[in-house]
Amino acid sequence: MVRPQNHREPVSLAILCPGQGAQHSAMLDILAGNDAAQAVLEAASTAAEIDLVAVVRSKTDIFANHIAQPLICAYNMAAWAALAPLLPVPVLFAGYSVGELAAYGCAGSLSISETIRLALERAALMNAASPEAAGLVAVLGLTRRQIDALCVATDSEIAIVNGDEHFVVGGTVAALDRCSVLAVAGGAKVQRLSVSVPAHTSLLTMASTHFRSVLESSSLDSPTIPVLAGVSGAAVSDRRAVIDSLSRQISTTVQWSACLDAAVERGCRAFLELGPGDGLARMVRERFPSLAARSLANFRSLKGSAEWVMRALE
Repeated sequence: MVRPQNHREPVSLAILCPGQGAQHSAMLDILAGNDAAQAVLEAASTAAEIDLVAVVRSKTDIFANHIAQPLICAYNMAAWAALAPLLPVPVLFAGYSVGELAAYGCAGSLSISETIRLALERAALMNAASPEAAGLVAVLGLTRRQIDALCVATDSEIAIVNGDEHFVVGGTVAALDRCSVLAVAGGAKVQRLSVSVPAHTSLLTMASTHFRSVLESSSLDSPTIPVLAGVSGAAVSDRRAVIDSLSRQISTTVQWSACLDAAVERGCRAFLELGPGDGLARMVRERFPSLAARSLANFRSLKGSAEWVMRALE
């Protein structure tokens, strides 16, 4: 597992683990040549019984759940393994969707192989519980009251709250089609996401129940650095709470904006997203314009990202 360097005092830095985008081969390039990152990717590939790096390079089935979830976890842990020696100890981790599982791997709760095993189990359980035609859509430009009414009218559900007017809605394809038409008519921007399961909605309740049992029988340990629970923004620091958070978030709305609020309340002044992409860092900047938030994807090197962190914390 990727053990943070606990001989140092934590600083007001938050590490954000994305739940998508690891399929972009450009982010593997920034990790190339880093022994710690390559060791993680090799261990993760062994656990997944597939060469994850080769999958990314070939772009074969990279959005399939059984590939995407272990790949995302492997990338996040590899990026953190490369960055950890260059950075001060963060005060917390936060992970978006399956990125929350990766965050616990980064925070010392899980070994690399166990993180990948759990990602595979999570993907299989979500696939098994999902309706045949389902997914997620991002909806921007409507208030919470409008989104609530829209979900009631279309038999869909809020999957993720990203901001005051930024939501991800889940449901069957038929429900999402109705939701999209009404949302656009109401002035919203809508984008269908590249997923085939209605993550973080009650349609996956059975997956949550089964994953809880999987977690209880796993070697999961308490994190050495707190991780924010996606369903509430509460800081998690013991095994029982980890199990509760990771199982519930599969079928319960992820309160990402609450996680960002909680990080700021806990004193975070700098946010570094492990990339690829900078969606999470951008959400921080939109919600808290005065705070420093960047993604590893914004830099040409690991050293460059670490130097930015140190300047941001001065």
